Amino acid sequence: MKRLLSFFSNPRVLSVTIGVIALLALSVVPTFSVKELHVELAAESLLEHGPKWFTNGLLTTLLVDIIIILMAVFAVSRMKEIPGGWQNIMEMVVEGMWNLTQSIAGHGSANARKFFPWVMTIFIFVLISNYIGLLPGFGSIGIYHGGGGDHAQVELGNQLAMAGGEAVAASAAAEEGKPVLVPLFRSPSADLNVTLALALISVFMTQFFGVQALGLSYFGKFFQNPFKRPMQAVVGFFELIAEISKIISFSFRLFGNVFAGEVVLLVMAFLVTFLLPSVFYGLELFIGFIQALVFMLLTLAFFTMATVSHDDHH
Repeated sequence: MKRLLSFFSNPRVLSVTIGVIALLALSVVPTFSVKELHVELAAESLLEHGPKWFTNGLLTTLLVDIIIILMAVFAVSRMKEIPGGWQNIMEMVVEGMWNLTQSIAGHGSANARKFFPWVMTIFIFVLISNYIGLLPGFGSIGIYHGGGGDHAQVELGNQLAMAGGEAVAASAAAEEGKPVLVPLFRSPSADLNVTLALALISVFMTQFFGVQALGLSYFGKFFQNPFKRPMQAVVGFFELIAEISKIISFSFRLFGNVFAGEVVLLVMAFLVTFLLPSVFYGLELFIGFIQALVFMLLTLAFFTMATVSHDDHH
């Protein structure tokens, strides 16, 4: 008991302890400044009377692109024979991903050198897109829309909101003439437009590499003469369905995981403002990395399988 009292007699320890207890006490008090959560399934237009395509998801995507370009420029601008600092980190990441690519596409193969720029770019883009949505200010800093307009404008805005797939709570607020906060930033991975674009790129390049390696015979795994090879024609039909379904699975896997994670963090922070959200925050850091790695590995696996002749499987 004496040791415990002497431990807390230290002013620094006592200050930290009092701060932690105060935060824990405040965390169970309902947030009085926020009456309801604002969750939107679709990316929202930033300019109330401007183009609808300029959304918070697009703005953040441009920001991610700038970050990636700056990372690359900063990594190679001061390259040294003995790397240090940022160059060392980037070389470690690139070397690790290169070894992983070779283990799947083949060590020293031309395919590994051909696929690596694509899958590495996808990995970095998805990873930064996943993590940037965890920064402070995402979802809380924004622009108010819908306040002070007449009834006709509010009704029109509400109809556009419903057509765009926005939440019922936001639509109800627009009907009442209340301003609705539109977040300035939104994680690109939580925007279905971005994940769909990534899926289309991945599937299109799969077909491109397949045709480049095998020629028009690549499409033989999809289309067969049903009169001469009926079983192969049925299998080819299912192969075609599976190829198209990759677009859906790629898009919604990444979007669903990242969007659901952001909603969980928002709900936890709304209910308990301290300690508990930190646990889910750490979980989201792990999930963000795993999702980027899974997207990269699946794309690499599809690239590799597309360059293998269908007859080689038998």
